[in-house]
Amino acid sequence: MGVFLIAYSLSKVSLDELLVYFKNANYWWIFLGSILGLLSHLSRAYRWLFMLEPMGYQVKMSNSIMAVFAGYLINYTIPRAGEVARVSILTTYEGVPFDKGFGTVVAERIADLIVMMVIILVTLFLQFDFIFNFFLSKFDLPKVITGLVTLTVLGLAFLFYIRKSRSGLAIKVRTFVAGLIEGALSIFKMKKKWQFIGHTLFIWAMYVLMFYITTFALNGLQPISIGAILIGFISASFSIAATNGGIGSYPVAVYAAFSLFGIAQGPSIAFGWIMWSSQTILIIICGGLSLLLLPIFNRKRTLK
Repeated sequence: MGVFLIAYSLSKVSLDELLVYFKNANYWWIFLGSILGLLSHLSRAYRWLFMLEPMGYQVKMSNSIMAVFAGYLINYTIPRAGEVARVSILTTYEGVPFDKGFGTVVAERIADLIVMMVIILVTLFLQFDFIFNFFLSKFDLPKVITGLVTLTVLGLAFLFYIRKSRSGLAIKVRTFVAGLIEGALSIFKMKKKWQFIGHTLFIWAMYVLMFYITTFALNGLQPISIGAILIGFISASFSIAATNGGIGSYPVAVYAAFSLFGIAQGPSIAFGWIMWSSQTILIIICGGLSLLLLPIFNRKRTLK
């Protein structure tokens, strides 16, 4: 999938043209964007401690940081394997039981999902006319309404079935959803919930600001509207789940979003590759160092 998307992006902008964009880019803006990305990762590592502390685990900040970066790096090999590796590192070096550690990661993801949904809702509010007119021009409105009504009816029927049925599937779904809700509510029960919420907002603010700041690195993107930034950011964020670490999909997702605002495909795809490359290099360096340094920093625990 990633290879196909890489080929697709290079069919829109040749490799030679892409290299010209890389050569002429202002790397001070790229460096600043990378610093903002680094701050978000450090904040994520610090936020994790708020969830582990109430369970009685005083985890070293250094181990939390290295576990987060190692997890990001491993996600480039096997999707979501990084989350397992991240928890396993704390199990090995800090003695945190895997099930409890993984539960905190699930709760984190729920918090991140909530913020992402808020960003989407804000984007829909700010760009409602643009999004409505776009779908109106691309799709048959009566068919869209019929489809939405059908999906709503099917969704309600499924929810009714899940709530009332005693089948194994229904019980598993109810248990899973109950666990997600409990995990989300646990955020408000923790001792440092406001610090946790503050760091969550900071993490996502850095993500969006990093995306915006890096647009200044390329000619042909400025001036860029807040709508293009938000829709481009949302599209790029979802692309990371499409392939390992967004390989190939990230530039295509950025191009698809920016093209809605009439931004040329050359700068759009080049920006996507520059954004993805700068963050990938950061993860490779920090993640690689983390995997190397973890056993060294925890030598005493390993020897016990």
